[in-house]
Amino acid sequence: MGPRLRAARERIGATLTGVSRATGISPSTLSRIETGRRKPTLEVLLRLAQAYGASLDALAGTTPAAATGAAPGAAAGPRTPVPQRPGDDDKAVLPLTRYVGGLHAHKHVLPAVDAPPARPRQVSHDGYEWLCVLYGRLWLALGDQDLVLSAGDVAEFDTRTPHGVANAGPGGPVEYLIMFGPQGERLRPRTPPAPHRAR
Repeated sequence: MGPRLRAARERIGATLTGVSRATGISPSTLSRIETGRRKPTLEVLLRLAQAYGASLDALAGTTPAAATGAAPGAAAGPRTPVPQRPGDDDKAVLPLTRYVGGLHAHKHVLPAVDAPPARPRQVSHDGYEWLCVLYGRLWLALGDQDLVLSAGDVAEFDTRTPHGVANAGPGGPVEYLIMFGPQGERLRPRTPPAPHRAR
């Protein structure tokens, strides 16, 4: 598995340091995994699959890499913690949680673009995601749907549905928060809505 993980990282032009910053996995751990001196846990593989835009099957060698639907250097989706395409070096992903297991939170910043982008590439994997746009306009390609979300808009979806994101077009960067449950955990609202008052 180590050589496949290294090949997946190199295919998108990411460094060990860059992947470490995006996933919270130390460069030394990533290096040991790639050289076969350490076996990755399922949690680590989930993070790397998101980072590399690949399925777990592809990383494990049970399906051809082409079956993942991700082209070399292409974006994986909302939780891709590496540049979406060559040239997107200004993209930032800030992990907000660092523990293993349970919900994970990240803040993503997509750089401004000069022209409308192509439809985002999509991937699917186990889990459940909650996404909230903080600033700008985010293009969410969710299955056959194309949604443009603005500041304050929220989307929730099962990540087994193919999905991908991009800056919706000229007008500045996009900032958004992601909460991801790798085993399908969902957010659980506990505060009931306030009763409607007649005016």
